[in-house]
Amino acid sequence: MKNIKKILAAVLAGAMLIACAACDAKDKTDSTPAESTASTETASTATADNAVAQAPKYASEGKLVMATNASFPPYEYYEEEKIVGIDAEVAALIAEKLGVELEIKDMEFGSIIGAVQTGSVDIGMAGMTVTEDRLKTIDFTDSYATAVQVVIVKEDSEIASIDDLQGKKIGVQESTTGDIYATDDFGEENVSRYNKGNDAVAALVSGVVDAVIIDNEPAKAFVASASGLKILDSSYADEDYAIAVSKDNKGLTDAVNAALKELKEDGSLDAIIEKYIPSEDK
Repeated sequence: MKNIKKILAAVLAGAMLIACAACDAKDKTDSTPAESTASTETASTATADNAVAQAPKYASEGKLVMATNASFPPYEYYEEEKIVGIDAEVAALIAEKLGVELEIKDMEFGSIIGAVQTGSVDIGMAGMTVTEDRLKTIDFTDSYATAVQVVIVKEDSEIASIDDLQGKKIGVQESTTGDIYATDDFGEENVSRYNKGNDAVAALVSGVVDAVIIDNEPAKAFVASASGLKILDSSYADEDYAIAVSKDNKGLTDAVNAALKELKEDGSLDAIIEKYIPSEDK
């Protein structure tokens, strides 16, 4: 009988040890995700808080090198030998917040994405629209402006709506969304590409093309500087502008987004856009 009691006691003791071990294991298991989550949240907050401070190590030796195409008023254009405009001023404030100098490189629009990809520049900022195709090769920051694609025609043109563009010769700036959309909608054979928007407008004035598809703000500038042109009342497409950054430079993307957030919150971004595009003209 004593042996049986000893055996039962041993069994009960073993069962209690197993139960305690299971409880201990459960406690450890339950606490691990909470600790992990808290750690992740803390790291995420620290990353956001330090994004701007860390930016210089992601830029080019103390500079933020920006690629643009300076023939796109009011976003970027020349005043004498200086590149000015919405993008130039926004980029300057971003560079200031990141603690680096801004350097702007003027190049053909179609070369900007390649320059960002290869790292020869840090960012691309040229009234650039976020598209699915572009996202395959580069990253974009948060949007900083919205835009509308419009159609410029001669004042006596028979083209009165977007539908009337079928079968017409359309001028566009190469590699822009106007180029992409027009090619998709009206066919490769009906699209004439130019390195600069004003070259496309010059082709319209001389009768080489029947219409030009381009962003609304430069369109207004081009029409104001050339007689006999008008913008159709109906818009062609609505878009969001953002800043192009290499997929290999996530740190810079985060830093620029943090700077943009501050510029939006303190009203600086709206003030720059209002300066070049007064509210009554929007």
